[in-house]
Amino acid sequence: MVYAITRKSQSWYGESIGILILDAAYPCVPGNVGNATSYPFPVRYHEVEGASIDRLLNQCDPTLAGPFIAAALDLQARGVKAVTGACGFMAIFQPQVAAALDIPVFLSPLLQIPFIAQITGRSVGIITANAARLTPAHFAACGVDAGIPLCIAGMEGCPEFRSAILEEKGTLDSDVIEAEVCAVARRLVADHPQVGAILLECSDLPPYAQAVQQATGRPVFDFNTMITQVERAVVARRYQGAI
Repeated sequence: MVYAITRKSQSWYGESIGILILDAAYPCVPGNVGNATSYPFPVRYHEVEGASIDRLLNQCDPTLAGPFIAAALDLQARGVKAVTGACGFMAIFQPQVAAALDIPVFLSPLLQIPFIAQITGRSVGIITANAARLTPAHFAACGVDAGIPLCIAGMEGCPEFRSAILEEKGTLDSDVIEAEVCAVARRLVADHPQVGAILLECSDLPPYAQAVQQATGRPVFDFNTMITQVERAVVARRYQGAI
């Protein structure tokens, strides 16, 4: 088989998914989007300059669009086949970044909401890092129709999650956060029994998807269900087996 270079600026190959990551400092455990061992395929990270948790979540700073586009273009130039994010609040820049690139862009798991709503025919439960900061603009940027019923719960009131992630204290007790997110999930479905599935908006919550599923009996979607689906689309594989 004969292979050809993709571009003269590319000196290595095989990193299928590029991940834009925040300028933040806390432990990313396996399952977290910020941990490369979460995936059975190669990924490449790019920290977005100046994109702190405060500027993205609390300020929703529109001037970050430029750094996000620049970082995504760099990942594209390095040969990745699709670009995702590592914070669901990156949703606000989904249209701008997608328009600037020639490869698929999927910055937030909120993009899955129309699909989830269609396959369940019921309300979509969302567990987010901070419910007060998740606005209609984030949903609109991901093509979520205002008519889709959403039930939203936040993690901002959970002491370990708040201090470890939102306040970046430097340590993280994963067992405690698992208990916290399961408690939030149980309360969500108790308050809204019409919820047909749960979407974990935050990139720090996929490690606890199985626990949330067991706690609620609902299908659970997150960053990793989305990333895995897109990776299969941009790196198709031959099937092997027998008939």
